[in-house]
Formats: sequence, C-alpha cells, structure tokens
Amino acid sequence: LLLFLMFLVSCIAFAPPALRIESRSPSLSSSVCNNREIYKRSFALKANPNESEEEYVNPITKALGKFIAKENKASVVDTIEWNIPKRKNSNLDELANLLDKALTEREWFVTGNVDPSFFSDDFAFQDPDVKIKGIKEYAKGVNKIFSQSTSRAEVITVRVNNTIPDTLTVTWRLSGAVNLGAGLKIKPYVVYTDLRVSPDDGLIVFQEDRFSVPGYDILLSALFPFLVTAGWLLPPAPPVEELRKSLLEP
Repeated sequence: LLLFLMFLVSCIAFAPPALRIESRSPSLSSSVCNNREIYKRSFALKANPNESEEEYVNPITKALGKFIAKENKASVVDTIEWNIPKRKNSNLDELANLLDKALTEREWFVTGNVDPSFFSDDFAFQDPDVKIKGIKEYAKGVNKIFSQSTSRAEVITVRVNNTIPDTLTVTWRLSGAVNLGAGLKIKPYVVYTDLRVSPDDGLIVFQEDRFSVPGYDILLSALFPFLVTAGWLLPPAPPVEELRKSLLEP
C-alpha cells in the first residue's frame, strides 16, 4: 500500500502541468494570478468557434468521467429560465455585492442553479482539468459532478481583484462529495474563482477556478481519508464562519 501511494503521488506531482491541478494560492490572503494567462485563456476559448462545448484538458479526468453517475431525470438546471434579460451594466463593486447575494442563495458552483442574467452568451470556463463553452453547459456539468444532497459552495468573500483588470474574485469553501462511482467524499478546501467581466456590457465572460491545496492532496484525501487523520495530508478547511472571520482580522 505504501509503495502504491508513493507511486500515485509521484505520478501526480511530476506530471506535466496539463495533467495536474496546481495550487497557486497557498493562503486566503494570497495575491492571485497572472494577468496575461487569464486574458490569453479567455480569448483563446472565444477564438475557437469550432471547439466542442466541453473539452477535457486532463486525460485522467476524462477517464474518470466515465464513472460519474448518470444525470438525474430532473434537476434544478431544468427549472432555469435561460432567456431572461441580461443585467444592466454596473460597476464592479455593485456587481460584487449582487453576486455575493446570488451565490449565497443559489450556490451554483456546485448546484448549477446559475442566474443567466449575470453571464455573457460568450461565457467560457476553464480549470486544469476541463474547459467548457456556454453557461448552460457549465451549469449542467457541475450539477452532474457534485452530489446534490451533500455538496456546499459557501461564499467567504466576493471582491474586486486589484491585480487583474475587470475581474472579481470569489473565495469560497467547497465540501461534500462527487458522483464518482457510488460517491466519493471530498475534504473541504478553499476555492478561488476569478470572474472576468466584459467592460462593454458588464457581463461575465470567463471563469477560472484555482485551489488552496495541491492536486495530489485533493485526490489522495478523497481516496484515502485516513491519510488526513494521520496528519500526512493537509487538514480540512475550517468552517466558513472561521474563514470569514480570519479575513476581517487585521
């Protein structure tokens, strides 16, 4: 077992960047991202009209995707009114407040219960594993992946990003389980979601998710939770109340 774990960790740790999830935000107070990368990725997705609506970047994730449970016949995504009018252009501070309220109520990062009025028709999503075109496809994807009975996306903050132009960063706590096989519980951790807003109409055109823990930790703690208890992996993220409080402290 120990040899297997060492082999698994080495495969993930030393895989090429496209084959692993990188942790680029070691703490809640960390500065985030590279301006050119986010802009390059967002324009690259929009510049390829012939791309499929969903494309796996990580072949390991593509293989595991075959074991994800089938979609429910009915889900909250089926109740969304996709043709509602888009929101009027507003400044980033006002948009941050509106998103904070909407995300707290709907938790669409795991439920898929998005509010389409916030999103551009050109919306695209990308993380180290997959890239998706279209807000409807994104909503269907997260609703399918996460267990709807246990998963939570608890908002910690929604703030204007002072490093990346025209961008809001949502910091949130992910917990629950993924619909892999009979269900795979995930250790709570913090996610940083960068939302790029079009300066022309104030709608969200691009989303990129980053994680507070390394990819190998996320995988191993899900497959072998005793490694967390033994102290060999990082502990779960504290409750969301503690995380919010830590950001308010000087």
